[in-house]
Amino acid sequence: MKRLFSPWRMKYIQNHKGSEATGCIFCSALNEPDNNENLVVSRGKTAFVLLNLFPYTCGHMMVAPFAHMASLDDLEPVGRSEMMELISQCLVVLKKIYEPQAFNVGANIGEAAGAGVPGHVHLHIVPRWPGDTNFMSTVGEVRVLPESINQTYDRILTAWQELYP
Repeated sequence: MKRLFSPWRMKYIQNHKGSEATGCIFCSALNEPDNNENLVVSRGKTAFVLLNLFPYTCGHMMVAPFAHMASLDDLEPVGRSEMMELISQCLVVLKKIYEPQAFNVGANIGEAAGAGVPGHVHLHIVPRWPGDTNFMSTVGEVRVLPESINQTYDRILTAWQELYP
């Protein structure tokens, strides 16, 4: 079955340039201003929050360290701690906006575990609802989301700034 890509995804794939040093999307995002193009929501002292460009559900967020490290155990304790605090803040923001009934929070560390960016550890925060996956994912190999990534970014950024000025 042939996959179809939306125009904004094709633009991202065709024009995306990772960090010159690593080709890493996270390192690249760190070198750009926070906006709805790089999807960075907030920066801490050692880690940052951004939206997943290819979300499983609306509000799919990620937390990544500034340091380009492959695993959590490579990070300094202060960096791991800040990542956990940012995850907690993501949960609060997502509860306020989307009122999910549950969350998946986790990491795929290493290529064999399914890491899309195996050289830069990052954690996923995915809001969940009963029935949030349907036949489209199975039969059509696509996800149907009720809002664009830019709408999601604007909603999350506004809530983040209200809660964590």
